Order: sequence, then C-alpha cells, then structure tokens
Amino acid sequence: MANNQVFPTKGNLIALKKSSSLAELGYELMDRKRNILIREIMIHLDEIKSLRDQISVTFNKAYIALQEANTTLGIISDLAEMVPIDDGISVTYRSVMGVEIPMVSHEKPQMKLTYGMERANTKFDYAYRMFQEVKELSVRLADIENSVYRLANAIRKSQKRANALKNIVIPEFQQNIKFITEALEEKEREEFTRQKVIKNKKDRKI
Repeated sequence: MANNQVFPTKGNLIALKKSSSLAELGYELMDRKRNILIREIMIHLDEIKSLRDQISVTFNKAYIALQEANTTLGIISDLAEMVPIDDGISVTYRSVMGVEIPMVSHEKPQMKLTYGMERANTKFDYAYRMFQEVKELSVRLADIENSVYRLANAIRKSQKRANALKNIVIPEFQQNIKFITEALEEKEREEFTRQKVIKNKKDRKI
C-alpha cells in the first residue's frame, strides 16, 4: 500500500493535504472542461447531419446533370479541364478550453464560365453550379467535422485524466492522510500516557 511508503510526520501531512486539495481542484477543472467541450460538440451535431443530407442531395443533382450533359454533348472531360483550380481555401485556428480547433474557410470566387458557350449546354452549366455548391457545403462540413473530431479527442483525454484523479490519485492522497493522521494521533496518545506516568511517579516521590 502507498501509506507504507509515507513517513508519518506533520510536514508530510501538510504536504499531502495541499496536494490532495490541488488534485481535487484539478478534477473539478477537468470535469468542467469535459462538460463545456461536450456542449460545444452537441451544438454541431444537428448541423453535421443537415450538411451531409444537403451534400447527398446536391451531389445527386450534379451527377444526374453531368450524365445528361455527357449524353447530349459527348464526353466532356475537355470542358471540365477548363474549370480553374480553386485555391481560396484557408485554415485558421480558435481555442476552446485550450483545444486548438481548425476553422476552414473558403473565399468563394466569382462564378465565371471559362469554357466556350458554343461547346456546352444548360445541363453542363447546371452540373457546374451544383458541383460548386457541393464544394461550398463540403468546406462547411470539413470545418465542423474537424472541430468535432478535435473536441471528441480532447473529451476522451479529459475524461481519462479526470477518472485517474478521482479513482486513483485523490483516494491515494486521502488514504495517506488518514494513515499519517492516525499515526500522529497514536503518537500523541503515547506521549500523553508517558507524560502522565512520569508525573505520577514524581507525585508519589513527593
């Protein structure tokens, strides 16, 4: 047992009480952090489901339009290659209870048809717009899902540390405090008894 390794002195008792108080405070802070992070996750769950549903519907519309464009125009890979690369995505970070959360943002470019109108049709135009919308929704989803992933990891770590403090560290401190307190009380009783015996002997001599 841990108390076998602790010398029953007043100095150790004071140090253990201080450490126990700090451990209890640490547990309260960890528990509070975990609850705040859970609330932060709960805010995003409904939005994630909504975005996934929107992406699914929009992807479906875009692919149907693309298939129809392929049917009416022939293979349109050369037209697709004329669509410019979008490099407007950036990542910044915000802190939630010490957890660094990535914020994915997208500077939406102005819609420009970079392919010849005579080579395309309304089906291709519609597919192009739908895939642009999918991209916007995907950026928003990536932003939120990354946040939830980071928060979930932080919650697991906080829970693990809180459990260690609650179930191992704090009980060990309390056990050692109890051991030292009882040992010191026993020593005081022995000293009191010894002093009483000495006093009685002196009184008898007198």
